[in-house]
Amino acid sequence: MASRQVPVRTILATIGLVLATYVVLELVVHAHRVLIWAVIALLLAVSLHPVVEALQRRVPRCRRAVATLLVFLAAAAAIGAVIALFVIPLAQEGSRFAERLPAMIRDARAGRGPVGSLLQRTHALQYAERHQAQIHTFATGLSTPVLKFIRSAATTATGALTIFVLAYLMVLEGPKAIDGALSLVDDARAARIRRVGAACARTVTGYLTGNLLISVICGVLTYVMLLVSGVPFAGLLALFVALTDLIPLVGATIGAVVASSVAFTHSLAAGIGAIVFFIVYQQAENHLLQPVILSRTVRLNPLTVLLAILIATEVAGILGALLAIPVTGIVQVVLGDIWAHRHGRPPGLPTRADSDPENTDRTDARG
Repeated sequence: MASRQVPVRTILATIGLVLATYVVLELVVHAHRVLIWAVIALLLAVSLHPVVEALQRRVPRCRRAVATLLVFLAAAAAIGAVIALFVIPLAQEGSRFAERLPAMIRDARAGRGPVGSLLQRTHALQYAERHQAQIHTFATGLSTPVLKFIRSAATTATGALTIFVLAYLMVLEGPKAIDGALSLVDDARAARIRRVGAACARTVTGYLTGNLLISVICGVLTYVMLLVSGVPFAGLLALFVALTDLIPLVGATIGAVVASSVAFTHSLAAGIGAIVFFIVYQQAENHLLQPVILSRTVRLNPLTVLLAILIATEVAGILGALLAIPVTGIVQVVLGDIWAHRHGRPPGLPTRADSDPENTDRTDARG
């Protein structure tokens, strides 16, 4: 029996598919930073899009370009106000630390104060005296990390501006692009895509706002606790705890360890009080704040969350950890819709008309 020859077109199509896949992978590897910026911009655009829509509904004659500009200017002002809210105390406490640093060094060398007693107990001064040459060599080599830090800061500033511009253009031109793409498919499929997209948008918006609110609560309560305990630089520590609390699963623990360690250098009572506070607060956050704030937005299995965070952290570092849960929530919504569609089950995702109370009232009136 003669073997059947593979058509030349099939061979060429296979080769072309392999080459295209290789090119796409190379682009992802070399342009991963830009792709990460685009993902962040997409999440920001999804979060601000409902605000633009609400502004247009309340002001009927307001053009979309004007509404988008006003919303983004308000968002920029809010971000600037938050930064100023933290930067001003940071500068004040930084100057206080610079003024107290010589006295702290003298006390440490003499073995006085919490730092001095800690250094004495750990024999750190003796170690520093025995390894002065190595420490000097290490200090003289810090110029390279400083240059790297400056370049990283410049890249971060460029990335922030790029993300802001991309998000603005996505909110401004996104509806036109979506309508143009959905016009290529039939009405039923377009309605399904809109329904799934609305559910994904609610997941992202709910997670971002809920996680931010929880971190603000954590930072404020930490600041009050440290201030009452008399721990120095309470504002800096509270800011650090609030920022690390944004990282899922491990962030709160990292912030608690750092803040408690600094509290122990102040006094034993302050350290014990900090540990008790963080244990009680984390229990309240895990069993009260997160269920109340995030229960209606993102519902993920803890094992799924952990695996998503580990993979995302390996791919994109801390930024990946921050984006792991909303991206996983989106994947869960899409896969759930595909599963329900294939098995003929109702997807359980409310459409835009279902979520609009005005449309619901009109439907009831007609019924």
